[in-house]
Amino acid sequence: MENPLDSAELNAALENVHRAGMPGLFAEVRDGDQVWRGAAGVADVATGRPVTADMRHRVGSITKTFTAAAVLQQVESGRIGLDTPIGRYLPKLVPGERGDAITIRMLINHTSGLAEYLPYAYPSFKAFPALANTGPQSMDDNRFTRFHPTELIEMGVAAPAVGAPGGTPGVYSNTNYLLLGQLLEQVTGTTAEEYITQNVIERAGLRDAALPAGPYVDGPHSQMYEAWFGMIDPPRDYSVFDMSWVGPAASLISTVADLNRFFGMLLAGEIVSRSSLAQMQRTVPVISQEGKTIDYGLGLHRKEAPGQGTFWGHDGSAWGAGAVTMTRADGKRQMAIAVNLQRWNRLGSSGRPQPHPIDDALAALYRVAMYGNTEG
Repeated sequence: MENPLDSAELNAALENVHRAGMPGLFAEVRDGDQVWRGAAGVADVATGRPVTADMRHRVGSITKTFTAAAVLQQVESGRIGLDTPIGRYLPKLVPGERGDAITIRMLINHTSGLAEYLPYAYPSFKAFPALANTGPQSMDDNRFTRFHPTELIEMGVAAPAVGAPGGTPGVYSNTNYLLLGQLLEQVTGTTAEEYITQNVIERAGLRDAALPAGPYVDGPHSQMYEAWFGMIDPPRDYSVFDMSWVGPAASLISTVADLNRFFGMLLAGEIVSRSSLAQMQRTVPVISQEGKTIDYGLGLHRKEAPGQGTFWGHDGSAWGAGAVTMTRADGKRQMAIAVNLQRWNRLGSSGRPQPHPIDDALAALYRVAMYGNTEG
C-alpha cells in the first residue's frame, strides 16, 4: 500500500497537465512525514508570471466540508438536531410540508430535493451542462453583484423539486448549503462566515484560508481563467469576483497546504468529534452538477482506490478556479491540487462536454498523487 513520494514522477505528471492545455496548476502531496510541493505553468498568461505552490486560490465547493463541520459542531453542542426538520429553525425560508420533511442531514448530504438556484441567479447556467445555446454574459454582468443569501434560497425553494426529501440518489444543490449558512446564523447569533472562521479555520490553525467579504483575493494568487465550454475564447480572468452568489457553499480561499492540514485534522477527529466524523462518513449516492453519481456523506466525497483503501475529500469549482483534495482514511497519504482554468471541454453537437487532453492528464496526476501509480 505504501508508495513513497517520487518527486520526479509527481513533477512530470504536473507538467503533463500544463502541456495538455492547463495554463497553471500547483499541488501538495503528503505521505506520512514526507511533503512534496510543486507547480507548473503560469499564473498570468499575459505576463508569463509563474504559478507557485504557496499561492492562495478559490477552492469552490471544498467550502462545503468546512460548513458541514461547523454544523456538526453545533449538533454536538445540542443547538442543532441532525435529524430535525429545517422548518423548525427557518420556517419562513422553507415553509409548509417541505419544511417539516427536510431534515438538516438531508441538506448536508444533498437529499433534500431542493433545486439548484444558480440557473435563476445566472441565466448562463440555464441548461448546465447541456448549454449549447447559452452564453457567459451573466458572469460579466454579476462580477460585482452582492447577493443576499435569502434571495438565492428563495429561488431554489420556489423552483420545481428535483426529488422527494430523503430520496436517493440525491441531487447536488448549492441551495442546501446556503440554508445551512442561514441555520448557523440563526443558532450562533453570528454570520456563518464568522462562525466558520473562528471555529473551523482558526481551530485548524489555517493561516491562508479565509471566507472574504469582498471580490478580491489577497496575497500571492493566480489569475483564474474561465473558458465556459469554449464560449469564452480566449478564456477570461475572473479572479476578481464577488462570491456572495455562493457564500458558505463555495466562497473559500485557501492554499493547497492548508487544505491538506484541514482534512488531515478533520479525519483525525480534531475538528469534530469521532462520532460526528462517523456521521460525515455515512454516504449516499448523489448526482453531481456534471451528471455523475458520487458517494457523498455530510460534506465529504468518498473515493475507493483499488488496492489502496478509501480516500475522503471534496472538489470545487469557481469561475476560472478549480481544486480537489483527497486524504486516505488513515490520514497518511494526502493530496491537494489547484488549477487556474475551468470548463475547458468544448461542447459537442448534443450540448455535452467533449473529451479534452487535460482530462486524462489530470486523472493521471491524481493517481500519482494519491497512490504513486501512473497506470490507468
